[in-house]
Amino acid sequence: MSAPSPVQTETKKLSWHELQPRTREAFERRLEGLYGQPSDESAFDGLAVDKQQALLIIARRFYELDLWSIVRRIENVYGEGGVGMNFVPWPVLKSTLERRKDFTQRFARHRDTSGGFIETGVGRASLHVLYVDGETRQWAAHFDLYNPWASPLNAWRHLLNEKLRGYTPDWRAIGDSLWSSSGEFYLRSI
Repeated sequence: MSAPSPVQTETKKLSWHELQPRTREAFERRLEGLYGQPSDESAFDGLAVDKQQALLIIARRFYELDLWSIVRRIENVYGEGGVGMNFVPWPVLKSTLERRKDFTQRFARHRDTSGGFIETGVGRASLHVLYVDGETRQWAAHFDLYNPWASPLNAWRHLLNEKLRGYTPDWRAIGDSLWSSSGEFYLRSI
């Protein structure tokens, strides 16, 4: 019998000091003010397990896509009922994503957004970045469990599960889709 997937095991709440030094450095000044917390440490320590894991997953994926340096501050993070964040980027995010071959704007916008970008190079757990224009541009990013750009079958799965049935994957489903059962995202690093 094989060992259970790390996704299916109980995940304990982490503390700031359990994170690897390079992870703490990556979060430096990005978590200040999150949920009214005065420091990165208090913000991270105050997050529920689902939000901590979602934050690690999102940060790792942004880091893998060489986009983390463009994230200036995180304003909200969620790990149940979807995996995503609201954030303030540096001004180059839109132009950077427009030039990327692994993101498309086609069909990436939602009804209530001004525009968006969706990752095209993966079959599952694709990053979806959206913005709303206003006095200041508001940015959010979340994962779609099925990437509609991967295949007609995935487009159908996306439509059926996420649009018609309203299924929003939690951090376990996204983490398992991104990195199989390696469990690396449970470690304290990105």
